[in-house]
Amino acid sequence: MTCRNASHAGSWYTENGNELSRQLDLWLSKADLTHGPARAIIAPHAGYSYCGACAAYAYRQVSPVVVKRIFILGPSHHVRLGGCALSSLDKYQTPLYDLTIDKQIYAELEATRQFEWMDVQTDEDEHSIEMHLPYIAKVMEEYKTGFTIIPILVGSLTPEKEAKYGAILAPYLADPQNLLVISSDFCHWGSRFRYTWRDSSRGHIYQSIEWLDKQGMDIIEKMDPRAFTDYLNKYGNTICGRHPIGVLLQAIAKLRSQPNAPKMSLQFLKYAQSSQCMNHQDSSVSYASASLVFE
Repeated sequence: MTCRNASHAGSWYTENGNELSRQLDLWLSKADLTHGPARAIIAPHAGYSYCGACAAYAYRQVSPVVVKRIFILGPSHHVRLGGCALSSLDKYQTPLYDLTIDKQIYAELEATRQFEWMDVQTDEDEHSIEMHLPYIAKVMEEYKTGFTIIPILVGSLTPEKEAKYGAILAPYLADPQNLLVISSDFCHWGSRFRYTWRDSSRGHIYQSIEWLDKQGMDIIEKMDPRAFTDYLNKYGNTICGRHPIGVLLQAIAKLRSQPNAPKMSLQFLKYAQSSQCMNHQDSSVSYASASLVFE
């Protein structure tokens, strides 16, 4: 069995399993179950000292007794990718316990001929999927032998490709035993991110950033993929998981277009910033957690 190393443990989060378990328990205990059971969540992928508390609000909505398969859609930060890629490994290591990749679902996805394979270097360099694994291991720990994961690395997709992958994943979203985890931070603001959009009428820079993020979050809650694309084109907001979010919105749109479509509700539950930007020398990253439920 080949296993992906927890390459960011010891830097982005603690490699000590007991300490990690305590941290995750604490953050989850401070979040309320208000919008569950989640069929999909959006949650950040930064270092846990920055976003661990925010991510808990998404993971608190997960019902581990129901979930059997967890799809993790993370954006590619290091390699150019025009489509989506699957892992060539069998397991993903975490400081809590190892997570097993679902080879049956991988075979079904491969059969669509729309997926490529990432090499081990790409897999281990990328943090956008790994940062969700400890939270998944924690919320599923009482059922650790009863679920599998389906990691999917998402490239720089056109809106047409987002729709194509959304259509592929829609039947999986329709199954209540599946959970989709959408990995995304929100605005990366500052000269080091080459993004310094500001609306002075909104107050301080950090208030302008929050206004900008919340415009996008409102559109995501409306589950309108075209409006989300228009928003990104208008403001250029540096939402690094915009393509995984786009795929989710397209999967939802596909389900909603079908007869007897289920009612769905997508809600953001928490918003945070790594720091409050006051001047142009400052920089920050925003984090937001959301949950999709079928009513």
